[in-house]
Parts: sequence; C-alpha cells; structure tokens
Amino acid sequence: MKGFLKGSATAMITPFTEDGVNFDAFGKMIEYQIENGTDALVVLGTTGEPATMSDEEKEAVMRFAVKACAGRVKLIFGTGGNNTAKAVRMTRLAEEIGADGILAVTPYYNKCTQNGLIEYYKAICGATKLPVICYNVPSRTGVNILPETMEKIADIPNMAGIKEASGNMAQVLDTAMRIRYKCDLYSGEDALNLPILCVGGTAVISVVSNLVPAQVKLLTKCVANGDLTGANNVNDTLLPLIHACFSEVNPIPVKAGMNILGFDAGVPRAPLTPLEPEHCEQLRKAIQENYLEVNA
Repeated sequence: MKGFLKGSATAMITPFTEDGVNFDAFGKMIEYQIENGTDALVVLGTTGEPATMSDEEKEAVMRFAVKACAGRVKLIFGTGGNNTAKAVRMTRLAEEIGADGILAVTPYYNKCTQNGLIEYYKAICGATKLPVICYNVPSRTGVNILPETMEKIADIPNMAGIKEASGNMAQVLDTAMRIRYKCDLYSGEDALNLPILCVGGTAVISVVSNLVPAQVKLLTKCVANGDLTGANNVNDTLLPLIHACFSEVNPIPVKAGMNILGFDAGVPRAPLTPLEPEHCEQLRKAIQENYLEVNA
C-alpha cells in the first residue's frame, strides 16, 4: 500500500524517572511536536528504549499517547521483536488501543534468513488491518532486509513501506526501484534524510526532530516543493546537530539534548549511560547554532 506516511515523523524518546515513565514530561514533548507541525509520532521505536521497558510500561505509554494526541497527529507504535508470537500480540494490542500504524523492526539476535523475514512480516501484517512499516537497521539487529526480499514483502497488502537505516545508499536505491509502485520508502537515518527524500522517499522518521521538529518538517517540505536549494540550506544547518546527536549511541545524546532544551527527559536506562561531558558540549553548541533557546 502507498500513501500512509508523508512529511516528518519523530522517533520519540521515552522520558524516565527512577520510578518509571515520566508521563508529565512525555505529554509536554508530544505537545511540542504537534505545535511544530510534525506529521506523525513513532512511539516505542529504538529511540524510545522499549528493550528496557516492561510490557506493562509499553501498554501504558501507548494508552497515554493515544489520549494525549487525541487524533491530532498520526501515531505509529513499535511492536516488533525477535519473538514473532509476541510481536503479533503487541501488534494486536496496539491496534486495539488506537494506533494508526505499526513499526516492526527486523528480528534481532536470532539472525533469521531472508525467507524468515518474509514470514515474520506476513505474520505481523496478518494480525492487523493497520498499515505496517518494516524497520531495517542491521547495525543493531544483525539482519539486513535485502532489496529483493523487500520487493516480496512489499506485496503484502497492508505493508506501508520500509524505514531504511542501513546507511547504504546503493542498497536504498535498489530497494526504492523495486518497491516504488508497491509501497513507500522512509528515511530512518537523519544524515541521509535529504538524499533519501530526493530519490523518492515520502517521509523521514527522525531522531533529531525530537529537538528541532520545525526544521525537519521544513526539510521535507522543501523537497516536496522541488526547492532543492532551500532543502540544502536546511540540511546544512541541521548536519552539525545530527552529528552531535549520534556522537554516542542513540538515544543517549538526544535525551541530553532534550534536557538542554528544558524538557525533563531524564537519562537513558542501563545499560546505556549518560552523555559524556565532551559530547555534551558539542551538542549544546549545535543546539545553539540551530537558533534554539538553551534552558539548562
């Protein structure tokens, strides 16, 4: 299926306290995104740290997000994992709670075959009527959705597209060619947002847009309007911030950045650690260069 997601989507962080999820802070972050024109929120993706959350916490976050958004923006919930049966259960729960779409990361650690990937996505798509997005991030999962495999996955009726975070533009181009008339291509890597949009990507699922949602939305609008000069200008401004946001493993830097902006983002859950001081200064400088007020 085509046309589910266009423009900018933010891969939301999950703010924590020592006692659990900080829903007050999460609500403020949701409002910040909506006020700045973000088209969709991706909740419980990699940036949201679901790997260290209990099933009860995940369900509570989904229910809170649906209530807080109140239909004002699309909500996409991450439900994938390395246990297909559990991914199916979480997908059904997300639909029941009120998701608009599903993000399903490739199974990690198991290192399934390409045929295994096809069966995995068939199972998830078969469990819901919602649009489903594949999430290809081999640096984290150890498995890569090859272009010829995605071509087959794209035939599943409610397969909306692929969030590409392989970092391999040659592969992205091959995938784009194979799925162009079946489903959509989304950028899942901020440093490649501009080139992926320019080769037919319909949306970005961005980490840095936690911090600068209006700027990321502007980038997508410039490309959609054919204004590549404007898109390059926006991208040039964003690149130092993007580099700073990936100076350590995501979401360590972006959580620190949200704290710098005055949001109570807390720190990542173990085994992730707080941002190192030298990287924090790099991040603070990049935020200031993006003309944002630094509140902490």
